[in-house]
Amino acid sequence: MSGKCISFAAGPQRSKADGTQVKFPISSLGDQKQWSARLEEQDPYFWTISVNTPANAPIGQYDLFLHASKACRLLGKFILLFNPWCRDDEVFLPNEAQRQEYILNQDGVIYSGTENEILAQPWDFRQFDVGIVDICFKLLDIGERYQRDQDHTQRKNPIYICRTVAAMMNCNLARILSESGTRECYDGTPPSKWLGSNAILQQWAALQCRPVRYGQCWVFAAVMCSVLRCLGIPTRVVTGFTWAHNTNSNPNVNEYYEEDGTLLTPDKSARVWTFHVWNECWMARTDLLPEYSGWQALDATCQKKSKGPSFCGPAPVQAIKEGDVEVDYDVCYFFAAMNAKCKVWIHMADDIFKPASICTKYMGNNISTKSVGSERCEDITHNYKYPEGSLQEKKVLDKVYRKTQTLQAISSRREITSIPTTLEEKVKLFIDFQSKSSLILGQDIPLSIEVFNYSDREKATDLVLGVQSLHYNGVPIMQLWKEKLNFIIKSNEVRTLQVFVPYSQYGKELGKNRLLRLTATLRDEDSYIYFAQEEISICDPPLTIEFPDNVLLYQPATVKISLLNPLTEPLEKCVIVVGGQGLIYRQRKYRLGTVQPKSTQDLNISFTPTESGPRRLTAHLTCLQIQNLKSYKTINVAAA
Repeated sequence: MSGKCISFAAGPQRSKADGTQVKFPISSLGDQKQWSARLEEQDPYFWTISVNTPANAPIGQYDLFLHASKACRLLGKFILLFNPWCRDDEVFLPNEAQRQEYILNQDGVIYSGTENEILAQPWDFRQFDVGIVDICFKLLDIGERYQRDQDHTQRKNPIYICRTVAAMMNCNLARILSESGTRECYDGTPPSKWLGSNAILQQWAALQCRPVRYGQCWVFAAVMCSVLRCLGIPTRVVTGFTWAHNTNSNPNVNEYYEEDGTLLTPDKSARVWTFHVWNECWMARTDLLPEYSGWQALDATCQKKSKGPSFCGPAPVQAIKEGDVEVDYDVCYFFAAMNAKCKVWIHMADDIFKPASICTKYMGNNISTKSVGSERCEDITHNYKYPEGSLQEKKVLDKVYRKTQTLQAISSRREITSIPTTLEEKVKLFIDFQSKSSLILGQDIPLSIEVFNYSDREKATDLVLGVQSLHYNGVPIMQLWKEKLNFIIKSNEVRTLQVFVPYSQYGKELGKNRLLRLTATLRDEDSYIYFAQEEISICDPPLTIEFPDNVLLYQPATVKISLLNPLTEPLEKCVIVVGGQGLIYRQRKYRLGTVQPKSTQDLNISFTPTESGPRRLTAHLTCLQIQNLKSYKTINVAAA
């Protein structure tokens, strides 16, 4: 071994000074803590050598050389990633079940809908597909070039990697995806049609790194999850419901309505989203106090900020919960989005806006992610917030308020405005919805409204009920239905009103997210205005998947997919696309034609599994009446 050495080099600008070029001898011992080479086996023709890398080495592609006497020979190339199994790595995750889920699992679930009716959709991360790791490093190269930062030594820092990847999702000019907003996507793929990350990343590479059309928050988060898992950073996709977006860290947001309940969109970017999707990444925060290590919130969706890039994070989840809004990165924005309070203004006939009395509308509800080792939805709201109304919550809000006052004393710019923590004055007239949180497409909407008069006298009232379709990001589509009622309510009386909104009134203009906002605006004889609202999901008809009881490796089997048409009209030009790694080779497309009203049509598919263990089958249906109906089911394939 005398005179023989191993060396490596990484990056376009290799240097011994910055650690991107290192030379070390081959020994019989090696060193687990630093670059070293150990001779494992030797015979006259072959050597077996193991190379150790330090836990803080930059990730990337390396060239490996053998030096013997005065000769130098390239042995090959290897790719170095973060290692959550290594205790000295900043992304070390001690729980094996979590490592299996947040690094190795390629089958994801993304949640949407409303806080009262959480809907699940499948997503194929496919972070280990052929060519994906090369695309991920190409993404880093371009991101660094755009930021004019080509210091490859920074690639040992998971914070740096997360911020570079987040900027490349949607925020840089050179980005992976273009955001669709609320417009139609005739010149690209609508966000709801994507089934996985592979197609997006491969298309981006094929387009020579031009943006893929189109994405929205859940697509950004899903693709970022694939990239970061591929690079070795434990990552999961998280959904929060009732989210205050673009508040510029101000925990107060306003909504504006006409008297008939129509949601207005004045020239204000701040808006309450029905749901929002972001990521969490696991890492040690060596730049902060130890208690901030663990899950970090990372949001690739662009938003309005007073300074810094338009993405957010990685922000310690523990800092968000404790109201430590001064902590990097962007804790103040996450805190505001999850703790804002919404005030409703009604546009009156005299062209002024009058505040309405409402129950406080809280943000950041039912924060959800896929649970470890199953497809169950796990509520992780407690990681971000203390229970509403609790003493701990009040202490956190008071702390943020005190910090705000200090900030205002030293700066003219307000990053966070005051958060009221005292109880609001109790209104004397109160309205409440008692409606279903979700309905199957084709059903009429039953509305049940309870009106309480807590005053000491009877009151004459005017009540306007409305139904409006809207996008998930709070942008209204159109008013679909309204009804006016007049009645007198006695002192301390509870009046229950029930009405039905027929499917024919709302079915044609539901929008892509199938979300409806129900509103009730009540004005009493003293001209006081009371307001209530609720959002409901209109669910697609069931697309069920049935496997046989036992599925064996390499043994033919049949799966049945059933579509129920709940409508009074036929579903026309129905097409089902089926896929499942290890179950079906590539995607298969089946044309069902027409499914008659109130009937069920079955599709039997033969398959032969080629991989054992848990395997997921996904089915994606489109027709003239329904777009992007997705279903999935996981079966355990036993070894033959």
